[in-house]
Amino acid sequence: MSEFTRYSRVLLLMVLGLSAGACYGFGTFGFEFHHRYSDPVKQILAVDELPAKGSLEYYSAMIHRDKIIKGRRLAAENDQTPVTFLDGNATYRLNSLGYLHYANVTVGTPALWFLVALDTGSDLFWLPCDCSSCVHGIRSPGGPTIEFNIYSPNTSSTSSKVPCSSDKCEQHRKCSSPTNTCPYQVIYLSNGTSSIGVLVEDVLRLTTDDDKTNKPVEAKITFGCGKIQTGSFLNGAAPNGLFGLGMDNISVPSILAKENVTSNSFSMCFRSDGIGRITFGDKGSSDQGETPINPRQSRPTYNISITQISVGGKTGDLEFDAVFDSGTSFTYLNDPAYTLISETFNNLALDKRHTSKSTDDLPFEYCYDLSANQTSLKYPVVNLTMKGGDQLLVNDPIAVLPMQGGAIYCLAVVKSDSVNIIGQNFMTGYRIVFDREKMVLGWKASDCKQLLFNLVH
Repeated sequence: MSEFTRYSRVLLLMVLGLSAGACYGFGTFGFEFHHRYSDPVKQILAVDELPAKGSLEYYSAMIHRDKIIKGRRLAAENDQTPVTFLDGNATYRLNSLGYLHYANVTVGTPALWFLVALDTGSDLFWLPCDCSSCVHGIRSPGGPTIEFNIYSPNTSSTSSKVPCSSDKCEQHRKCSSPTNTCPYQVIYLSNGTSSIGVLVEDVLRLTTDDDKTNKPVEAKITFGCGKIQTGSFLNGAAPNGLFGLGMDNISVPSILAKENVTSNSFSMCFRSDGIGRITFGDKGSSDQGETPINPRQSRPTYNISITQISVGGKTGDLEFDAVFDSGTSFTYLNDPAYTLISETFNNLALDKRHTSKSTDDLPFEYCYDLSANQTSLKYPVVNLTMKGGDQLLVNDPIAVLPMQGGAIYCLAVVKSDSVNIIGQNFMTGYRIVFDREKMVLGWKASDCKQLLFNLVH
């Protein structure tokens, strides 16, 4: 390994942060996470495959990324090809780091670090394991590639296999013998994307925020030894593993609670600059907004009910379900919710609606012109009233896109054919609490600064 590559690798660890303590007392712990295109990450990793942040092409690419990662259910029926940009000959395809948020975690003995994607929409934590050509390094701006680790049960003294006879083996019916190692196969919403392997146990290394001892924790967890990855994983969407935060018993929060490491709750705090923090054991505060989680689907998700949409003070009563998914860039709504929010916004917007040209290829439907010398921007305030009556004020419901001769701003909501998803853009500026004990979703405005530690601990 060259000195530059070693330096880049160390710097990547420092920026993305190894596991570190949180600020809510004994029994909580967490680590920083970063949006793939946050400024600190861009300083280390090449981002040539994505247009400049904030550009029209950037937003088009991120919407296309949502549709690839979250499957065809978000796409229009006629949306069968990669999105085309302004010049008509450039396309964005899902390359390295296709998920939104990443963090470093350390597993095994001796400890190895893994750059994992965080996903509240999936359950199993898996790492690339005993495989060849399953991990692709990421090119740094200077040219060399930052190589990632591959896990092997044979090289970790704390690793053990999960037998088919274990109650942790939900696929024991596929076992030919109770003594065999438990197999797993996870198929994701993205077409042709899957992870296949066997279940193992090992230690996930964490640090609590005990002011007196800063007590380290070696939490025994079950995860997937991923021997075969397909689809977008082969292109580096989750180059070093996927950290499942879903509601199933096999997810990391469920295991940590079952092992009495912490309570069955966690939070994610989202800053506007793409830096955030996940905190296990965080049950929020008494003054946060809350609404019940309704896992009605056969595959439980963080599904909630919205009872009102208020735009610019105009309130429409409309009850519908939506999934809170931190792994989706923008908010996707189907009708009648999409029509209600977008047409009310349009009726109250003070600026002239942008007339889309054939060369624009705008990613959002409702956009408005800003003149070159315009110094202020006023747009209708968006509020969501959740079941139970608490309101979520959307801090930044718009996206500002530079255009020739000025700029436009758009309501950053995309029409969905089926599922409603509250994406990360509606969560920015909040600490979102996923309390699985009380089965409530909580939120409180936060700049996340009190949750974040210095990059070098």
